[in-house]
Amino acid sequence: MGTSVGTAATSRPILALAPRLRSRAVATLGILLLALLVFWLVENAVHNIQQFALVSLNGVTNGSIYALVAIGYTLVYGILELINFAHGDVFTWGAMITYSVGISWLGASGYSGLALFGILAVALVCAAAFCAGLNMAVERIAYRRLRNAPRLAPLITAIGMSFILSNLIAAVYGFNYVSTEPLLPRGAIFTIGGQAVGWDKLIVLLITVPALIGLMVVVKRTRYGKAMRATAQNRDAARLMGIDVDRAIAFAFGLGGALAGVGGFVYFVYFTQARFDLGFQIGLFAFTAAVLGGIGNILGAALGGYMIGFIENYNSGLTWHAPGPAWTESLVFIVLILTLVFRPHGLLGEELSTRS
Repeated sequence: MGTSVGTAATSRPILALAPRLRSRAVATLGILLLALLVFWLVENAVHNIQQFALVSLNGVTNGSIYALVAIGYTLVYGILELINFAHGDVFTWGAMITYSVGISWLGASGYSGLALFGILAVALVCAAAFCAGLNMAVERIAYRRLRNAPRLAPLITAIGMSFILSNLIAAVYGFNYVSTEPLLPRGAIFTIGGQAVGWDKLIVLLITVPALIGLMVVVKRTRYGKAMRATAQNRDAARLMGIDVDRAIAFAFGLGGALAGVGGFVYFVYFTQARFDLGFQIGLFAFTAAVLGGIGNILGAALGGYMIGFIENYNSGLTWHAPGPAWTESLVFIVLILTLVFRPHGLLGEELSTRS
């Protein structure tokens, strides 16, 4: 009897120590992987610093587009815990509206200087407004009556809305690419390794950065932003405080749609082409970015977007032991899985409180 009690007492500290050992092993593995990544980046920079700088700049440019779309995913999830799979197609509509307004109607390709920037400004406003209205319509028609339904119902509905919006684009614009001549000024600002860096990359940042800052101001400082955040915390409590919950949710969808419209505009004027199925890969990467940064966290979504932009460009643009473009999708999801192993709620995410 005494022997069995002593054995049990001895085994308790060992059992209590096991989780700590596992935690330390996981932390050590994470530090090792991070060190290997830093070593690879440093080696590439040492081999060709000019190429590394140019690829990094391209990563910032592409990451800006992913960030704009990822924030739309995280806004909707933060307030409804709904993954709006149609958001990538709303982004595609933004690119198509830019083409219609800027190219087909106003003929931006035939202008330059202030006239061109005026036309592009009109196209930007139209794309943002159209996508905001489209996303709010999707919420009103497809999601509002499913808020209290089992989680599978809105998920399937979101997938269905994605197909509907994608096929509507194909019905209006066809299945081939719509394209135009380069629109943004490509005069060199400076050169890196003999390659000119033009104004087009700078203009992408000049559009994206103010849009992200404006979003933070709206969410943190305005009455609608505060109502949206209160609704995300607890819908019933927000309703008791006199907040129109339906309007707050619609505002979140509209805000996310407007950012998707801005993203679609930036994509089209930078890459000068778009197609009906553009939103699939962009939407998939943007949703991955939202999860990577912490779904429901706006800054996390932006961070995830830029990280995926860097992964994509480092993999395809660096020359020292880079897997190559064919491995881009695999690498993105490997990074996502590893991140969630070490940070289950994402890089900046926190555990979501129970909402009613």
